[in-house]
Amino acid sequence: MEHKDIKYFEDYELKKHTTFKIGGCARKVWFPKTEKEFAYLLSTLDNPVVLGGCSNVLISSAGIDRDVILTTGLRNFSIDGFTITADCGVKAPMLSIQAQKNGLSGFEFMIGFPGTVGGIIRMNASAHSQAVSDTCINAKVFDMKTKSVLELSKNELEFKYRSSILGKKNYILLSAKFELTPDDKEKIQALMDRNKEFRRNKQPNLTLPNAGSTFKNPPGDSAGRLLELAGAKTISHGAAKVWSGHANFVINTGNATSKDISHVINKMYNMVKEKYTIELEPEVKFIGIKDREEEELWNTILKK
Repeated sequence: MEHKDIKYFEDYELKKHTTFKIGGCARKVWFPKTEKEFAYLLSTLDNPVVLGGCSNVLISSAGIDRDVILTTGLRNFSIDGFTITADCGVKAPMLSIQAQKNGLSGFEFMIGFPGTVGGIIRMNASAHSQAVSDTCINAKVFDMKTKSVLELSKNELEFKYRSSILGKKNYILLSAKFELTPDDKEKIQALMDRNKEFRRNKQPNLTLPNAGSTFKNPPGDSAGRLLELAGAKTISHGAAKVWSGHANFVINTGNATSKDISHVINKMYNMVKEKYTIELEPEVKFIGIKDREEEELWNTILKK
């Protein structure tokens, strides 16, 4: 296999792929269609950025000065009895729908997620008393340090609240296997419908570009509650602002830049820290070129 055999574009704008609708150009963006192509790119490119649904990232308006691999073409999945195996690029809502069609429960919470399997495993996505860690039994990952493929059990994935081993070691998910529970299809659909309704009422839809929850919940509390009481709904900068419906969401009201979003997130962080001496941890990850101003804003948020 050679690089020329894999689809790619040079100076490719990422804005169209991000849920924030923000992002400059990457020098080269690759679109692998098979696990073999993906593993080849991971083993041969120099420190590539891997992106999936781009739903919890803020891509710099100045772009990314590295190669980027988009996993959206890795869409294979299979269902065998109660077991579902899925590539990292499979979209979470689609997997939720397929599980329901097969009378399998455990993925109802994913029906409104904009992300892919790679992202939900990495951050152990959860909602409505369900989590990825409830059903994931093993995963195939690429170790960027040793340039080798590893099979990890559920225990080895080290699932915790909003985290897994993928965020601690330089592991990239290739695919994952899940074991679900058989249940009545109508019951599963009803739960999915309730979850969709909850999401419609409590979270901005993607007609208001956003990256989901901005901060993780601190132990024993809610980031949204703290931000609400601190007055974060008044925060705005340029075309970015805190959503009026929930204080833990930042929306792009028009042509916001990554710097606009960074200023808003920084103000949210400082507002809660000053009022409650609680340092919130961001769920949104900044990727790409930072100027000095953005560097300072994120150094504060990340406590550097």
